[in-house]
Amino acid sequence: MRTVDLNADLGESFGSWTMGDDEALLGVVTSANVACGFHAGDPTVMLRTLRAAADRGVVVGAHVSYRDLAGFGRRFVDVDPAELRADVLYQLAALAGLAAVVGARVGYVKPHGALYNAIVTHPEQAGAVVGAIGDFDESLALLGLPGIAHELARGRGIRTVVEAFADRGYRPDGTLVPRREPGALLHDPRVVAERMVGLVRTGVVEAVDGTEVAVEAESICVHGDSPGAVALACSVREAMAAADIGLAPFVS
Repeated sequence: MRTVDLNADLGESFGSWTMGDDEALLGVVTSANVACGFHAGDPTVMLRTLRAAADRGVVVGAHVSYRDLAGFGRRFVDVDPAELRADVLYQLAALAGLAAVVGARVGYVKPHGALYNAIVTHPEQAGAVVGAIGDFDESLALLGLPGIAHELARGRGIRTVVEAFADRGYRPDGTLVPRREPGALLHDPRVVAERMVGLVRTGVVEAVDGTEVAVEAESICVHGDSPGAVALACSVREAMAAADIGLAPFVS
């Protein structure tokens, strides 16, 4: 049976501000990208999310970000590479330390938001993120889109895992439709599920202009803050089972 990972961005509440339904999503996904406090999440939220993931047997990854709480990490920050490297190390250390308390282990790194997109094409920032991962633990996998960061990671012997998005639209060049543009977000669970089954089977997905674009998918993401995220994730999981496609984390 062919398998694919299903992940979600979780732990993104902060203080009295609640974001997403982490408990419900942890019953559906196989991997959880846990916010590390720079774009969302606080120590209490991080600890609660890690404990819940451990109880459910869900693999956890560090969802590292620019230092941008006000912008939810979705604004590019022209930060010095040395500072960015230290920031990523700080987030990795914080999450790994809390994970150890609940008997869990961080298995991979997935940058968030603007940082996620920047390291595809930005050599200095890609080098900073990969350097931090290598400094901290070269056994951690890097989850994201193909690009400079993945090339640098492979050069250091760091495993790379390619991700596709269930709830986002694609442009003809294979990049994501910016969130402010029409077609950026997908909301219909049936449509999303059918797209993802087709993507796993064929390696292509329909772009926003109706053309087909090749997209790799070792892991599929549903954003935890998307409206109807739980319904989307459940629909994808059910459709995969119906198509005889198994769900399993990409790291043990």
